[in-house]
Amino acid sequence: MQLFNKILPQGGGLANALLRRAPCVCLDWDVRQKSRFDATTSEGNVVGVFIARGCVLRGGDVLVSTQGDLLRVVAADQPVLRITPCAEHGRPFDLVRAAYHLGNRHVPIELTPTHLHIEPDHVLADMLREMHLTVAQAQSAFEPESGAYGDHSAHQHADKGHTQNHNHSHGHGHDDGHLHDNGHAHG
Repeated sequence: MQLFNKILPQGGGLANALLRRAPCVCLDWDVRQKSRFDATTSEGNVVGVFIARGCVLRGGDVLVSTQGDLLRVVAADQPVLRITPCAEHGRPFDLVRAAYHLGNRHVPIELTPTHLHIEPDHVLADMLREMHLTVAQAQSAFEPESGAYGDHSAHQHADKGHTQNHNHSHGHGHDDGHLHDNGHAHG
């Protein structure tokens, strides 16, 4: 059995031609969270995946075998609950409230500007309906947020131009005489 043990987040700059030729493996969220598992590729081959503990595979990632072969990861459609503001009297802010309450329960949540996705849970669905949100069953790839303390070493920001260095200047002038994070007084 071929062993895949390295992750190239989102293909790591590989040429599109290489990615198109690579077989894929379609995995649901539960499997993509595991560090060791067997899977069947689009070519029908059974492979082993053995990655560092704590790493999470995302749709679009590429696995590399010990022999240098590539395997594209596809996020499988799976049952999810789609949460949206009530069409009659809801507001977009209702999604923020829902995300807050779900986050307090440590529920994996996929955030979008128009809806949330969570894994099916009838207790949470009832809670969300009581908050006057619309909850519908759907089939979709599930890509929840990694969280504020998630594995940032494996995945970069979606905006390729954004840097990881968040110590940028404020770019404003004033003479308040207060200190900024860098310890220098302005004024």
